[in-house]
Amino acid sequence: MNLSQAKVYGGIGAILSLIGGVVPYAGGVLAIIGVILILIAVKKISDETRDEAIFKNYFISFIMGLVAIAVTIVSFIAIIGMDVFFHVDKLEEFLKAHSLVHLIAALIIAFIVLWIFEIVSAVFLKNSYYAIAEYTKVDLFRTTGLLYFIGALTLIVLIGFLILLIAKILEIIAYFSLPERMEVEETMK
Repeated sequence: MNLSQAKVYGGIGAILSLIGGVVPYAGGVLAIIGVILILIAVKKISDETRDEAIFKNYFISFIMGLVAIAVTIVSFIAIIGMDVFFHVDKLEEFLKAHSLVHLIAALIIAFIVLWIFEIVSAVFLKNSYYAIAEYTKVDLFRTTGLLYFIGALTLIVLIGFLILLIAKILEIIAYFSLPERMEVEETMK
């Protein structure tokens, strides 16, 4: 089986998704391109191994990540009020009427919602990467999946951000560690 395209797409995608978070202006576009390239890489690995669960788990993780962002924004808007969110100049009036405590509570609730969805997303990502590790014999995928999961769990105490950064760096290395070709073992059931 040929994994050379998955290796390139996944490696470049992981790099772009990492640097997308720090590059001003074009960073969001780079991150989106990176995530799309990783999706393509995982799909190619899934197709080559004939294991649809690899892509399915990764895709569910991706969707849960998007849902996490959307639900977090919606919950924050719902708590502080749409008028304040879309008219930042009225923030001073809001603070006079409600207090800074109300705003901080809204941020905390939004962060907890994000955290829960990120944990669910990380479970599916871990499952996908564990399967990739099993087929490709690149155990770094297993480590990456585990670190994404631990990072998501520990986001609440903020150390998770560092763990997720380490996972992202290992993800780049894991994709570039994929073999060009892989033999699939036929199993009899």
